[in-house]
Amino acid sequence: MNNATPRFARIGALGAKLVTMLLLGMLAACGDATKELPPQQWQGMEVRVEPRPSSLNEGTSEFLVMVTDNRGKPAYNLVVSLRTSDQDPWVQAIEDGQVGVYRRGIKVEPGASAVLQVQLRRNEAEGVLRFPLRQQSN
Repeated sequence: MNNATPRFARIGALGAKLVTMLLLGMLAACGDATKELPPQQWQGMEVRVEPRPSSLNEGTSEFLVMVTDNRGKPAYNLVVSLRTSDQDPWVQAIEDGQVGVYRRGIKVEPGASAVLQVQLRRNEAEGVLRFPLRQQSN
């Protein structure tokens, strides 16, 4: 009986790997409808934006703004504000600790040309990056 135990252990480990691979495959198949927003540069930092939920609809969505310095380390000494229209006021994002992640829920304007504007401030420097949320209609 001792010889059978390692065989069942191997089958158990193999089964666990297969289940894990199956679950990861299912998650990948549920990919989002929104294309990934390409990162942009500001003051030597990389700025990435991730919408939550990933498939945007009209109404309020949460946005994560992730900022890293030129060494790939979190940039946490910024003031980050967001809006989706030039007419809207800037809304300051909340910093998630000192990990270079800022988040805020804001209203997504209807239409095919919605753009997330990200205002970054550090010391005396200020800049605005624009991240298209949807493809422009032809």
